[in-house]
Amino acid sequence: MSPLRLGYLYGIGAYLLWGFFPLYLRALRPAGPLEILAHRIVWSVLFVALLLAALRNVGFLRRLARRPRALAGIAVAAALIAVNWGTYIYGVNSARVVETALGYFITPLVSVLLGVTVLRERLRPGQWLALGIGTAAVAVLTVDYGHLPWLALVLAVSFAAYGLVKKRLGLPAAEGLFVESAVLALPALGYLGWLAAAGGLAFGHVSAGHTALLVLAGAATATPLLLFAGAANRLSLTALGMLQYLAPILQLGCGVLIFHEPMPPARLAGFALVWLALLAFTADALRHSRRSRRARRPGAARPLAPSPVGQGTTAP
Repeated sequence: MSPLRLGYLYGIGAYLLWGFFPLYLRALRPAGPLEILAHRIVWSVLFVALLLAALRNVGFLRRLARRPRALAGIAVAAALIAVNWGTYIYGVNSARVVETALGYFITPLVSVLLGVTVLRERLRPGQWLALGIGTAAVAVLTVDYGHLPWLALVLAVSFAAYGLVKKRLGLPAAEGLFVESAVLALPALGYLGWLAAAGGLAFGHVSAGHTALLVLAGAATATPLLLFAGAANRLSLTALGMLQYLAPILQLGCGVLIFHEPMPPARLAGFALVWLALLAFTADALRHSRRSRRARRPGAARPLAPSPVGQGTTAP
């Protein structure tokens, strides 16, 4: 099988798993969002530690210990992904799957906005158009909800910021996930201990199947990330950018078709504006990618346009 085809298979597999993740999280009830988050952290550490041990790739810890700035960046990334995971779990288990899908639809637009505000990057006209339409979409959805769609905005901002920090750290997927989860492991274990002492722990008190699903939270977290890493090593950013919309589309389908969440006309109009913004964003990325390929050909003039802002990924 060619590397390109394998990359697409890895990418589709990752986004399919992320797209149907709401079904898995719903099966973890009656455990509360914080307990689910704590289990996700603890079992991720154990799962990835076993994986790294099997691959005999533990030497990176010694190298990382000599990089204090990298350790500080990992702590920031860990805090951001904890906020993202916790918000997502809360949204799914409080019947707001549609709003969580909105958050991951607008994540690429927030990534572009961070590129402007944090990295001082210049945007192309097509990217400004996408941001303008995205802002209008948030305004329409604010009127529909009666308040800012704060859950979607927290998801988008936390994951876009996480992607920015991860881009600067440059850690491989498995190693990065292990260290980030290890940073959060002690607070997670402390919370589970407190919950057990208070008599509110669901783990081990519902059914054997429920307990097994909580234990598998580590594998459910790590597997799509590892698949995504395999896709990222074989596909262009443009191809990954196209694939990333698969997950929120499936999440939206879960919310509307399986969980029967409402989709009134005003909300549908807001989503239509989001999709229009993403269409403008994607068309601009494809056009810029074609120009860049032509400019790299021998004898071609170098483009004067600014470099593209990095595209976000979707990883609930």
